Amino acid sequence: MKLFRLTKGYRKETVLSPVFKLAEAILELLIPLIVANIIDRAIPAGDTGYIVKMICLMAALGAVGFVFAVLGQYFAAKSSAGFGTRMREAVFDKIQSLSYSDLDRATAPTLINRLNSDAAQAQSGLNIVLRLVLRSPFIVVGAVVMAFTIDVRAALIFTVTVVALLLASAAVVLAGVPAFRRSQNALDRVTGITRENMTGVRVVRAFVREKEEIRSYEEATAKHSRLQKIAGNISGALNPATYVIINTALILILRSGAVRIDAGSMTQGQVIALYNYMTQMLVELLKLAGLIVMLSRSWACAGRVSAFLNEKTDSKTETPMGSPSIHGGADVPRVRFDNVTAGYGEGSEPALSSVSFSVYPGQTVGVIGSTGSGKSTLVDLIPRFYDVRSGAVLVDGVDVRETDAASLRGRCGVVPQRAVLFKGTLRENLLFGNGDATDEELREAMRLACVDDLLETHGGLDAPVAQYGRNFSGGQRQRLTVARALVRRPEILILDDSSSALDYATDAKLRRNIASLDFKPTVFIVSQRTGSVKDADLIIVLEDGEVVGMGSHDALLESCPVYREIHDAVTGGEVSE
Repeated sequence: MKLFRLTKGYRKETVLSPVFKLAEAILELLIPLIVANIIDRAIPAGDTGYIVKMICLMAALGAVGFVFAVLGQYFAAKSSAGFGTRMREAVFDKIQSLSYSDLDRATAPTLINRLNSDAAQAQSGLNIVLRLVLRSPFIVVGAVVMAFTIDVRAALIFTVTVVALLLASAAVVLAGVPAFRRSQNALDRVTGITRENMTGVRVVRAFVREKEEIRSYEEATAKHSRLQKIAGNISGALNPATYVIINTALILILRSGAVRIDAGSMTQGQVIALYNYMTQMLVELLKLAGLIVMLSRSWACAGRVSAFLNEKTDSKTETPMGSPSIHGGADVPRVRFDNVTAGYGEGSEPALSSVSFSVYPGQTVGVIGSTGSGKSTLVDLIPRFYDVRSGAVLVDGVDVRETDAASLRGRCGVVPQRAVLFKGTLRENLLFGNGDATDEELREAMRLACVDDLLETHGGLDAPVAQYGRNFSGGQRQRLTVARALVRRPEILILDDSSSALDYATDAKLRRNIASLDFKPTVFIVSQRTGSVKDADLIIVLEDGEVVGMGSHDALLESCPVYREIHDAVTGGEVSE
């Protein structure tokens, strides 16, 4: 499996662990022969010195075997822990590299399970493999080989036993892996419901939906429990099968051995040795049964992680060879849409159709329309969160598909529709915009975003921020995300409905502050309120993904019914000033 490459850096431990476990197994296989010698030679002759010598030898072998076992366990733990760390890092890196389209397809619960549950199971699987996957089969095969050195007829019983156990194990694996995979998929659903209810608990209570959500959770957990039981029953069948097969073999060995001892063709020591080897096989096969159960689950989980890591992403973020500069001049449009059509997923209806316009440095563009008209889609194409289906989006005259996405996004300040803050402090959240910004620059960005009052009321830049910024109001969160974007001093500032929670006075003050910025960014303001875009140099009106109006506020009031309808709905038909 391709996941094995993640053991790089721990290859020595990965090799040493099974080597020490094999050495321990070799020493263990010698014990029955020593016991047989004591029974056949020392006890009949009454040679106490020989008995003491053999007991000391067994004690020495046991001590050395203990050291080998500890070393094997240590290297297995070190290798699997390193593998688990690298695997989680790889999964997290993959999540960070996913495009918006990929994230639309991959649900958050699925990604969380890949990162936590699946990775933990795969790590445990590697630990068990290193400790037992070679040791247990080696002892089983070694016991058969040693049995042949003692008596060929008795060794045939060992051979038949091993074949029967291999068939039973294969049947469990073939049925168990798909069962555990279905169980893990059901766990995704349980995680999804849990996450939705934890984040939306206020909505659930506001609409008195507790009973329905509890019922939905119970149904999901019941399905997961049922699939777990099916997988458990399949894997659980191996233990009793192992007991039946091994104990049957023991009975056959004792019966055959007793008859042959009477006939003088075998010694008591040889029968005891065969019994001990069969007992060793029983112990190791029981371990192997547990190993197969764990491996079935781990294999299914590792397969899910591997499939996720090998998935191809839609957006290519690396810089193409010979990538041109994306810095233009004052006479070159900062952003140009050239007959752009875009959508989500193959075969779906376009979210935007045949959109064309040009915006120059320092200009402000208002994007307005009803819900679902394609406003967010339009601005998401500029930093290349999505790729166009046809046409081209150009920044400073260069197609965004021919530029390095990281460099392109570094020139943009994006304030998304949903105001997302991270747990930490105000300073840490603002530094997302520019990690080199000084405290003075952070305070200035907060002033421009009309949120500098938090510095006094919450104790400065080191004020704590709860997860998702829950200790702030919706308007405060929106203004903090604006401040975070302004810290970057972007050439292109995208405000995607970032003033919906603000009152008109604060919204107007925020727009005035943005218009007064000394670095004069090209500004895109997405809104459903005409008051937020009326001062823009260019207003684009969208309806069902198509441009139905383009121009200034006054011109659109005269020529565009959709814009006039939105304006009248907000102002009550009053004439705008």
